[in-house]
Amino acid sequence: MANLCSVSSHPLAQHKLTLLRHRASSPKLFRELVGELAMLLVYEATRDLVLCPAEVATPLTATQGQLLTEKIGLVPILRAGLGMVEGAWKLLPQAEVWHLGLYRDEQNLLPVTYYNKLPATPTVDRCLLLDPMLATGGSATAAVDLLKRWGVEKIQFVGLLAAPEGIQTLHQAHPDVTIHVAAIDERLTDAADGFPAGYIWPGLGDAGDRQFGTA
Repeated sequence: MANLCSVSSHPLAQHKLTLLRHRASSPKLFRELVGELAMLLVYEATRDLVLCPAEVATPLTATQGQLLTEKIGLVPILRAGLGMVEGAWKLLPQAEVWHLGLYRDEQNLLPVTYYNKLPATPTVDRCLLLDPMLATGGSATAAVDLLKRWGVEKIQFVGLLAAPEGIQTLHQAHPDVTIHVAAIDERLTDAADGFPAGYIWPGLGDAGDRQFGTA
């Protein structure tokens, strides 16, 4: 799976992920850690942003620098992806934010779209799809389907954790979409685990519930 997915080895990312997993972390701490991890992961995911030469006047003289040329869109998958926006925005304050609402049907684990307000034509060159968990991969795949139909050609998935099954599902449907996470966990849960099927194991629980205090 390693060749399909970029996993951050940064010490800060691994430290914050460990705190994020802890069941005793409060919703406030959990939200803060999600934002901080998002910032670290977006930093790594945007190493190939396109630059153009630009002249800048320093307090001493004129010199050459470089500025971004791509228009970036941040696309959080509601609701858990909302917690990643602020961290990403700190690095990309000029980015547009477009929301997609998808939830996973707990019976068949298939994604259901309930919110999509993308404009008629694309307004960005690249989208960073934000969702803390890449579990079954169904919601991420459906979101990429929507973004491609919108007309965006360059899409990256940025999450906190991924399961091998989710990586495989997203890669098979969209092999051009790069995946950036802090860790790849063991597997998805099943009935034998005593938890609902389709959660990441060992994971960190439901990222949406833990952020918003609704567990």
